[in-house]
Amino acid sequence: MFTWAYPDFTLAAVGLLLLGGLLALYARRTHRLGRRLGAGAGRLAWKLPLRLVAGALLLLAWLGPALGVRQQAVRSSGQDVWLLVDVSRSMDAADVAPTRLLRTQAALQEIAAAFPADRLGLIVFGSQAYVQCPLTYDQASLQLFLSTLSTRLTSAGPTTLRAPLELLLARLGPPPATTPGAAPPRSVAAVLVSDGEDFGENLEPTLRALGRTGARVYTVGVGTAAGGPVPAPGGRTALRDDRGRPVVSRLREAPLLQVAAQTGGQYVSLNDRENGLPTLLTRLRNLPPAASATTARTVAVADNRYRYPLGAALVLLLLDSLITVRVLRLEL
Repeated sequence: MFTWAYPDFTLAAVGLLLLGGLLALYARRTHRLGRRLGAGAGRLAWKLPLRLVAGALLLLAWLGPALGVRQQAVRSSGQDVWLLVDVSRSMDAADVAPTRLLRTQAALQEIAAAFPADRLGLIVFGSQAYVQCPLTYDQASLQLFLSTLSTRLTSAGPTTLRAPLELLLARLGPPPATTPGAAPPRSVAAVLVSDGEDFGENLEPTLRALGRTGARVYTVGVGTAAGGPVPAPGGRTALRDDRGRPVVSRLREAPLLQVAAQTGGQYVSLNDRENGLPTLLTRLRNLPPAASATTARTVAVADNRYRYPLGAALVLLLLDSLITVRVLRLEL
């Protein structure tokens, strides 16, 4: 089946239009120069189709034409990684460009891509928590769920951090008993991404129970201390309180620090000035129990054939540079 590795056709179309415009300008200037020199325009502009084809082939290679799939061996670290994502209305605030939620989506897609052979699951929460995607090896399905994250996934209401943590605890179940000859236990980690607004109950009992399971919760604070106005439904105006004042949402680090500290995880910030994602990925890859459970798996990946149009484009550009056009002929 023919697919595209990077199907950004809008940007490719813009690039093709820009290339066409530049070549049209080149043809016009070539025609004017040929008239001044008394040479036919065809003598100077015959390279135009050559350059147009070379540019189109470069854009084709950039899109990544893929034909079929191939099996690629990857190392599985024996991890289960849960992604807990705040989709409350405050995540639409734009104090982190373009918005908190859109920045979160990009970060989570990068985290998911870093674990192609491990199981990942997705929990979304606001006033309530839901399992959006159970633990799966299917990266395509998970990435699809991540791309459709929206603040409309949960009902309006006060945000609670306890709900997703209790749902995570229910999914983990009791600690498995270790028996001789049994498969090594999988290490469990969770990444909780939120602006820290929590209007729920006391987190202490849930965090103590999570600590006993051995699961580590890493927290990511998205937002700034200055905060930003929360858009009203529709996004054209700011949400207002009972007194008519704009509702401003600010990053609250305290509950996120508490969750990370009591579960053996770590807190990192994510905003326009700080990016704790590399640190987080390093910690996730180096979880202590993961080394004993490392195995090899094969995953199906698209067979990107970009090298063929790229090679053809380079050949055409080489011909363009080697073949010269004689414009003037000197007579003695």
